[in-house]
Amino acid sequence: MKKYFVDKNSDKLLLFFTGWGCDEYEFEHLEADSDILYFYDYIDLNYNFDFSKYKEINLIAFSAGVFVASVLDFDLKINKKIAISGNPYLFDEELGLSKEVQTMLCNVTEENADDFAKNYLVKTEEEYKKFHNSHRTVESCISEFESLKKLYERNFDRIKDIYDTAIISDGEPLFNPDAQKRFYGERARIVQNARHNIFFRIERYEDIFDIK
Repeated sequence: MKKYFVDKNSDKLLLFFTGWGCDEYEFEHLEADSDILYFYDYIDLNYNFDFSKYKEINLIAFSAGVFVASVLDFDLKINKKIAISGNPYLFDEELGLSKEVQTMLCNVTEENADDFAKNYLVKTEEEYKKFHNSHRTVESCISEFESLKKLYERNFDRIKDIYDTAIISDGEPLFNPDAQKRFYGERARIVQNARHNIFFRIERYEDIFDIK
């Protein structure tokens, strides 16, 4: 997988596992007090980073990143671990992406990407005005999706439910929201009148930790 680091000269770090097809550009409208380490393009599970200077580390995982973070063996003390719009069992027919959703995702192209965003990712016109696609190619996204399926099969026995809190949209179109509520139970926090991407509802990453 790839990484992108934002240095705020902080002793706190936010680990952010983005979703399938994402990169850091999709989230550049968000501010943070801490340093940020983005992970994306999950063609493998390799990472290399020196965490030694940080006194506090928090983790946010979004969509497919919820699965990826759940199988990594970080030898770290992580303060808060939040799942957003996703499930560790990414390709489970009930908890994860159904076969129909997988087919639909693999048919997203540069030509229909805006329609996909309007129908699945954002809910309001205001959110759509803030929305912008990643800088990645369609080919890289398709390759990543195939890699994710292989990583899921190879690492299924390593999946762990590590999350303290799960944020779920009431209008989630990619993951069954009722199944997510059952899986996460009292850890679930519901965002009203939203779709898959909640990041246009907030201005700072710290706001995520205050969602009730």
